[in-house]
This record gives sequence, C-alpha cells and structure tokens, in this order.
Amino acid sequence: MRNLKEVETIVVKVGTSTLTYENGRLNLRRIEILVRVLSDLQNAGKHVILVSSGAIGVGWQVMGLDHRPNTVPEKQAAAAIGQPQLMSIYENFFRKYNQKNAQILLTHMVIDDPQMHENAINTLSALLDYKVIPIVNENDTVVTDEIRVGDNDTLSAYIAQMVKADLLILLTDIDGFYNSNPSCNPDAKFISEVMKITKEIESMAGDSASDLGTGGMRTKLIAAKIAHSVGTKTIIMNGESPENIYRVLEGDIIGTYFD
Repeated sequence: MRNLKEVETIVVKVGTSTLTYENGRLNLRRIEILVRVLSDLQNAGKHVILVSSGAIGVGWQVMGLDHRPNTVPEKQAAAAIGQPQLMSIYENFFRKYNQKNAQILLTHMVIDDPQMHENAINTLSALLDYKVIPIVNENDTVVTDEIRVGDNDTLSAYIAQMVKADLLILLTDIDGFYNSNPSCNPDAKFISEVMKITKEIESMAGDSASDLGTGGMRTKLIAAKIAHSVGTKTIIMNGESPENIYRVLEGDIIGTYFD
C-alpha cells in the first residue's frame, strides 16, 4: 500500500524527453511547473534533490545541429555547452520562487571511490541542511561511460542511497511500468504496483522509445532495485504534468509504485 504523506527527503529525476518538445526544444512551461512544485515541497519542509538530464540535448541545439550528436566527442562538446545553459534556466526559475539551488556534477568514480563518495554525501547533506536544492547531473564532459549507457536513472538511485531518501521519483514520458512496451504494443497492460522486482518483471522492461532520451525502463528498474536496497520507495510516473507529484504524495494511484 502507498503511504507517502510522511516522506521527508525526495529525489526527483527528470529525463530529456520530459524536459523537451518532440522537436528537441526545451519545454520551458513544463520546466517552470516542475521547479514550482519542487520549490513548494521545499517550503513545506521537505528535503528535495533534482537529478536532471538534458545538457546534451540543450547543447546540440545551441551548436546549431539538427540531430543529436552521434560521436562521444560531439556529445561531450554538447554537454559542455548545454550544462551551463540548462543550469541558467533552472536558476532563473528557482530564483523566481525564492529558492536557492546548487549544481553538482558526478561520475561513477565518485560513487565507487570511498573517499569521494563520503565527500559527496557530506556536500549533499550540507546543502540540504541549508535548505538548498541540489541539481545533479552526470559529468558528461570528462567521462564517456554514462554517455553510452544513459545512466541518470541509476545515478538518481545512488543519490537517494547517499542521502537515505524516503522516495525516488522517476519522471518519464510514459505513465509508468507496463508488461510490454506500450509504444509498440497497444495491448500492453499497466502495472500500478511492484512489490518485488523478479526476473519476470525484468523481462518486461525495454529500452528507450525516444530519440531524445538515452535511458529506458530497464535502467529505471535497476534504479528501483538500488533504491529498495536501502529502504527507499520508488515511483515511475509520467512527467507531462509535474503537479501530479502532489497527488502521488497524497497516496493517489499515479505511476508505478515500487515498494
């Protein structure tokens, strides 16, 4: 049963396909609504962390390309250009709602190295203590594994693990978890709750159906498993209407809930 009214620390991950229109341009209206919701949750006394993709998507638009870069160096260049642009947009919206934010760029080396891992935990904890909303992304400009894997889903789970979050919310471009890809199978059945991620559940997951996103349901299941290992609940839900986060916290059956 969903009982999320008392959660205190929430990690919200948003993917590129949720942040953009189908043409790849940023959906500023949706970004502002998301920022407003997160700011309001912070005002209500929650601790909030945002894990945001989108730097490469913003970067290739600024570069004047008509398609997502194909090579790793091009993707790194796009990330280097897009990350400050994306942060500027977030900062402007958070400032509008009188919220402080901070940028944190991480790699898997930080997760794997004990000292760097501890430093990252201390930084995140201090930011939360100071009522600052951290905005986390992979450091795509200096490493390539994440670019190839599309691993912000997994990164968000590690962040949830590091801060002992009560809830991980993965915003995506479909309503939640289905028994097959709804983009390919009109008869795919929606699954509202998953109490245990079994091999059968894993076999139902597919890859990203979007040209803009790089992850997929498989990486979201991995994230849910990582979160579950430390007692963090996970919701996979459609990010089209960020206001639905309120309804999720009130216990409404929105998205797929992983206990």
